Amino acid sequence: MHISYAGLNGIRISLDGAPSPALTADLLELRDRITSKYPSGLTDCVLGYRTLMLFFDRLELPRETLLATIRELDGVTAAPQCRGRMVELPVWYAEESGHDLLRVAEHTGLSVQEVIDLHSSSSYNAYATGFAPGFCYLGDIPEVLEIPRLRSPRRIVPAGSVAIADRQTAVYPSASPGGWRLLGLCPTPLFNLDQSPPGLIAVGDLVTFKPISRGEFFELGGTLM
Repeated sequence: MHISYAGLNGIRISLDGAPSPALTADLLELRDRITSKYPSGLTDCVLGYRTLMLFFDRLELPRETLLATIRELDGVTAAPQCRGRMVELPVWYAEESGHDLLRVAEHTGLSVQEVIDLHSSSSYNAYATGFAPGFCYLGDIPEVLEIPRLRSPRRIVPAGSVAIADRQTAVYPSASPGGWRLLGLCPTPLFNLDQSPPGLIAVGDLVTFKPISRGEFFELGGTLM
């Protein structure tokens, strides 16, 4: 475990090792133990691939007190059975809905159907949230599908776009700029402030994609920009 400061009100915990479901589970275990001990002193917790950021109120929780607790937890690991939820997302894979689908096939030397089959037959660990509310970084995609980001990001990526970049995949929860390669569209809302929690996917969840037809996409409430 490595500990560093993040401004006046933050502490960053980094764990050794490559990103993996087990490492994510260990970060979640640390988060849960610390937040249960200080339910009012912590103001936010942000999980990354190998990191946990803790933000605290210095009037309620002195830095040294929090640091002492973190050091006591050095070496703590999650139980083997600890895991998040299973989340299945429907996806309409098509050139109409995924404007980079053909380019990904050409880049990888696969057919369009092989790209769809590979992407939808894998399970993805939710490693981190960020970029936009409800956006979750999922990995790892099959190595053969690895492809770099666009050199120039699009100004607008439609909400629900299912995309890949490098060894990651994700769903854009809202219309926003983005440079990932688009494979299709998901009609399921990923972020809703009227729900608790508002994000459909949480760090530690296991995500799968289920191919659907164009008609099913619209039946499920999907829209085209």
